[in-house]
Amino acid sequence: MHEQADAPDVPEAAVGRHPSFAEATRVWLRVAALSFGGPAGQIAVMHRILVEEKRWIGESRFLHALNYCMLLPGPEAQQLATYVGWLLHGTRGGLVAGTLFVLPGFLAILALSVLYAGYQELTLVQAVFFGIKAAVLAVVVQALLRIARRALRNRAMYAVAGAAFVAIFFLAVPFPLIVAGAAVIGLAGARAAPALFGGRAGHGPADPEAAIDAGLAEGRLSSAPPSVRGALTVAGVCLALWLVPVAALVLALGPDHLYAQEAVFFSKMAVVTFGGAYAVLAYVAQQAVEVYGWLSPGEMLDGLGMAETTPGPLIMVLQFVGFLGAYRDSGPLDPMLAGTLGAVLTTWVTFVPCFLWIFLGAPFVEALRGNRHLNAALSAITAAVVGVVLNLALWFALNVIFGRVAERVWYGLVLQVPDVASVDWAALALTLAALIAMLRFKVGMLATLAGSAGLGALYFMTFAA
Repeated sequence: MHEQADAPDVPEAAVGRHPSFAEATRVWLRVAALSFGGPAGQIAVMHRILVEEKRWIGESRFLHALNYCMLLPGPEAQQLATYVGWLLHGTRGGLVAGTLFVLPGFLAILALSVLYAGYQELTLVQAVFFGIKAAVLAVVVQALLRIARRALRNRAMYAVAGAAFVAIFFLAVPFPLIVAGAAVIGLAGARAAPALFGGRAGHGPADPEAAIDAGLAEGRLSSAPPSVRGALTVAGVCLALWLVPVAALVLALGPDHLYAQEAVFFSKMAVVTFGGAYAVLAYVAQQAVEVYGWLSPGEMLDGLGMAETTPGPLIMVLQFVGFLGAYRDSGPLDPMLAGTLGAVLTTWVTFVPCFLWIFLGAPFVEALRGNRHLNAALSAITAAVVGVVLNLALWFALNVIFGRVAERVWYGLVLQVPDVASVDWAALALTLAALIAMLRFKVGMLATLAGSAGLGALYFMTFAA
């Protein structure tokens, strides 16, 4: 199967060998099964397997691909897998890598959604998710601190983050406008103050011992820009797979039908999910809870807990939102069937665009190496994400710790005002314990979630049942 199999004196990890399609598929299944811990953990798993163990791609090219994926809307870890799969085996390699990265999480969250919707009234289910909510809030706070350390390198980045927080928390500016505004600020800053807005390119030489790098250098693999005809073909096929079902649902069922609303709403989210899942979840949560009424704030936290504890991208929480919305507005369908169709629809319109961005844009990735303006735009967007995630953390905190939160408008500012008398002391104690465990004692996310679920269940069954 491998050209170098007759050289036993050379360790497998020392020289990368171009894998067969079957071997790559097995590795992508392994990556998918280990993809816990959000994007940071998922990217670390891919780096360990693809760069260090298999030597399929060199360090600098891996980082360059990651930077490219971070410029795109959507989950960067899933798109990174799609990109590397595309480099190894073309379109079919990218399809397999990207699909397998999502599939385990989709099946796990679908099963949990069915259990949640069907047995939510059971005291034990309520008890477990009572504890998970507190831990999820701690996970969001940890993510906020991690992103802030990476993104806020100077006063300009702090200013962008502060402006983003004010815009979304007090002025209710839509998340897509915040992303667009940050990108414009970054592009302008690259010209006016490059020292403050310059992104870090960080692209070193290719690794001749990595399979992909060697293949590109020898001409066996090609990263040449596609023809106009090829680009139009890719765009046409992917856009048809994405938007034709959306248009069909709107025309057949009407724009006010639940499935049409979910298809349009989550399609828009697929275009603006810059900065990772935590950034867009604030906007999704507020729209799904306050505008569409698909679920409650506490249920949104439950869904995030599911996504945190299952493999796959964190953005899979949208699948849970789509399931509950359809389950509760099932019409003539069986609620479980309606919820399953809603989950499939949400997943489809969320991830099909990810393949479009990679298959259309990846051939031009070499031209993006070290591009100062794109790096500046990314730096500003990442800084804005800090403000957006702070908004998410506060929104979750208000809804976890307080039983009643009122919305007040004061001189054009939208304020979330909690009723101090409605504080849930048990939820507050669990949240503080989870924060101390993760931030002070460096307890892992899964262990913290499991511990909080156990403590929450014990308290709930003892005092609140």
